[in-house]
Amino acid sequence: MTGTDTHRTIDTVWRIESARIIAGLTRLVGDIGMAEDLAQDALVAALEQWPKTGIPKRPGAWLMAAAKHRAIDYLRRGQRIERKHEELGRELEVDREIAEPDVHEALDDPIGDDMLRLIFICCHPVLSIEARVALTLRLVGGLTTEEIARAFLVPVPTLAQRIVRAKRTLREARVPFEVPRGDELAARLHSVLEVIYLIFNEGYSATAGNDWVRPALCEDALRLGRILAELAPAEPEVHGLVALMELQASRLRARVGPSGEPILLLDQDRTRWDRLLIQRGLAALERARALGGPPGPYALQAAIAACHATAPTPEATDWPRIVALYDALARVAPSPVVELNRAVALGMAYGPATGLEAVDRLRDAPAMRSYHLLPAVRGDLLYRLGRLDEARAEFERAASLTSNERERALMLERAAACKDGTARQDTR
Repeated sequence: MTGTDTHRTIDTVWRIESARIIAGLTRLVGDIGMAEDLAQDALVAALEQWPKTGIPKRPGAWLMAAAKHRAIDYLRRGQRIERKHEELGRELEVDREIAEPDVHEALDDPIGDDMLRLIFICCHPVLSIEARVALTLRLVGGLTTEEIARAFLVPVPTLAQRIVRAKRTLREARVPFEVPRGDELAARLHSVLEVIYLIFNEGYSATAGNDWVRPALCEDALRLGRILAELAPAEPEVHGLVALMELQASRLRARVGPSGEPILLLDQDRTRWDRLLIQRGLAALERARALGGPPGPYALQAAIAACHATAPTPEATDWPRIVALYDALARVAPSPVVELNRAVALGMAYGPATGLEAVDRLRDAPAMRSYHLLPAVRGDLLYRLGRLDEARAEFERAASLTSNERERALMLERAAACKDGTARQDTR
């Protein structure tokens, strides 16, 4: 194996194993920042040694053991509790090759307790939403600072400082390395799901930049959601979120044309939708339902996505059911955005005049004043009613409000199409 191949293998192993290693070290040293530093030291050791000695049979166990050796040195230097030192020493009574089966078993975390704790720490409400996203992608997603900064169009130094401040905040707040219980669990789980879905949404419909979609971010969010579903199998909303992301991701290939231009839902080639992701999404939605209780916001959104995913043609879409699902969603998670989406469904189910009436009730909502999709939806409904001059003005306003170049071009194209009556319907 060449040096390049070895380094590529190390990079792959690190992306797979880093979260588990950092989680285990955080339990041992009680500091998420120090845990990451110790894990990075182990990675450096691998980069130095593996090109010479070859890839170990159990590279993840090698990295964990190397990191734990460094944890011992850290605890010694800090004169930590002798009991903790002895506990670590017992875990490291292995041969020099770090290859015996009992070591692998000792380092394994089959029920994922440490990983679950790490996810809850990264998404702790004491952090800003931006910090939660950055820390989750860094420590749980295994992305580099440069990759995260590039994905969210943030300067690398800014993103790096955000991560440093997040770790310092967690340390100063003395956030315990544990899974919360009772009411706190529900509140913290909401934060975890919010972060994962925010990451997914930024990939599904980018807020800024030159790309309308960023599939890599969707893949990162899906990976995090699937991990969480394995670690918390009894939480219906976890499966609801996974179902929603699987179903939405199934349309990614059909959402953009050859040059990256947006393709709206009703214009998409449904044969390009990923049937495997649709099947996975429907199965996850069924798991959420089987756990019982009233459906939560993510399960309801997944049910809406399932209506689209199972419709062979746009005309076959069950829009009245989608309206009913939005009614239920508005009761459990009321927001102007939910009401706007409901207005779109009303327009499709019962005609554009009905939809426009619902949209116009939202025009004075403070959260909607700078939200580009409100004039975009209004423009679409006005176009369908034949009020083309008004529709053009709404599309132009939507173009002025968005920071995404592809979205802006789409809105201006639709504004121009109002002059000759060729604008396309937009249901996303």
